[in-house]
Amino acid sequence: MAKYFNTTAVCMPKKHYMVNIDERLEEIKALVDAENYFTINCARQYGKTTTLMALEQYLKKDYYVVFIDFQMFDASLFENGNIFSLAFARTFLRILKASMICCNLSEEASPETPSENNLSQGSAVKQVVGELQSLVVQRSPHFTMQMLFEYLSDICGFLDKPMVLIIDEVDSAANNQVFLDFLAQIRAYYIMRAVLPAFQSVILSGVYDVKNLKYKFRPEEEHKVNSPWNIAVPFKIDMSFSKDGIAGMLREYEADHHTGMDIEEMADLLYDHTSGYPFLVSRLCQIMDEEVSEAVGGRSTAWTLDGFMEADRILTSEKNTLFESMIGKVINYPNLNSILQNKIFKGETVSYNASVQEIDLAAMFGIVKNAGGVVVPANKVFAKVLADYYLAQDEIRSIDIYKASLRDKNQFVDNGRLNMRRILERFIENFTDLYGHKEERFIEDEGKKYFLLYLRPIINGRGHYSLEAVTSKSTRTDVIVYYHGELFIIETKIWRGSKAHKEAEEQLLGYMESYHQDTGYLLTFNFNKEKKPGIKVVTMTGKTLIEATV
Repeated sequence: MAKYFNTTAVCMPKKHYMVNIDERLEEIKALVDAENYFTINCARQYGKTTTLMALEQYLKKDYYVVFIDFQMFDASLFENGNIFSLAFARTFLRILKASMICCNLSEEASPETPSENNLSQGSAVKQVVGELQSLVVQRSPHFTMQMLFEYLSDICGFLDKPMVLIIDEVDSAANNQVFLDFLAQIRAYYIMRAVLPAFQSVILSGVYDVKNLKYKFRPEEEHKVNSPWNIAVPFKIDMSFSKDGIAGMLREYEADHHTGMDIEEMADLLYDHTSGYPFLVSRLCQIMDEEVSEAVGGRSTAWTLDGFMEADRILTSEKNTLFESMIGKVINYPNLNSILQNKIFKGETVSYNASVQEIDLAAMFGIVKNAGGVVVPANKVFAKVLADYYLAQDEIRSIDIYKASLRDKNQFVDNGRLNMRRILERFIENFTDLYGHKEERFIEDEGKKYFLLYLRPIINGRGHYSLEAVTSKSTRTDVIVYYHGELFIIETKIWRGSKAHKEAEEQLLGYMESYHQDTGYLLTFNFNKEKKPGIKVVTMTGKTLIEATV
């Protein structure tokens, strides 16, 4: 069966086009080799389980690995320590046997001339495993977590290689005291491992970092969150895809399909829009490969700038669990909601401070990131999805500027080409008529949002926009409009004087150079009474700036 791009569950190298993660696995193994305990926590659909399953295979040469998924444990198994300990032991033993660890240590699997030590070691493991299995089968009501860890310690001590414990989806268990008791036992054996055998390394994985368990407890239960996981070292390994990694995946795809794509350009586009978020990279590739190629009659056309922008339009318009989760988090945290709206529409700067709960949570969920000490949306895809969500709200959709756009939208396309200058001219006229009497604060707060609201009905169906400068500390917002094969670079700004205006022109020229455009657009909201609303054309360094003033 031919390989394909996968965006559901675990990716497998033999079935799916994947970014090579060998370098990442090597870095994680270095932590394991150093006997570190740690948590791999990152946002949903960030490739955690795929990485862990690859890591399991990567470690097997040097370690015995037991990989447990807490999604297999229903809530009833966390009712008390006895029930949990029996369930954990049962799962542990099943995986141990499936990994053939006991068989490898048995007499039958020993070398042809086994040493007495090998035989005694294998027999000791079999005896301990047998005793533990008997307690599980009997469902002993006296089996405690302390007893569980005594058996686990004995097994670790008798094995001929160190053991690594990996637990995925710890979020499934992280809201009760039993789980904290479980961590406490791990911590105790970690501290005593000089005299008591223990796991070489314990790796927990989930969205929530264990140190953030307090966000999952109700306020009256916060006494539970004195985390025993303070033994864990920070996990600083980047789980996102790099441009080089994306290019490597595309080279494999290109070797199979011969599309003629510019691999480096496509890798740049994918990384630029996603910041390497694994699901978003794979989903865009999947859309180009499956949906866009079918719509345009072949892969050669799909893997171009046109095809990419169409895939980006489809992605940011679709309803999926990742976007729904992000919007849900934003709704649940009004302060975060305000921060993101102000950044997207007004370019406001909010310092990144992990001690602020909303910021810490949003970073943990992958919604925002720290860009030079400033809170910004994690990537352009998320910025576009959030902007569309805000603009689509009923109270915004009903405003007059949106209605004006619906009336005007048929006058801006000539022979299939978008007339951006005409759009700016009509926006100035409508905005001045509707809001020219408003106070400066209103225009500063709403101007850029209203331009996007005016623009969307005009380009919907054939065009697409993205927000380019959401990572900037400035108060400018750059919008890239893509319509029927043409790019339009628009910078919106508040008038802050001649010097700032000159800087905005230079910023726009820089974007034009990056996108190989000879014409750019600058939309300025000016509060001066002496201002002259309208359009003027400026030529700088051989390029044309169409400057619109509201």
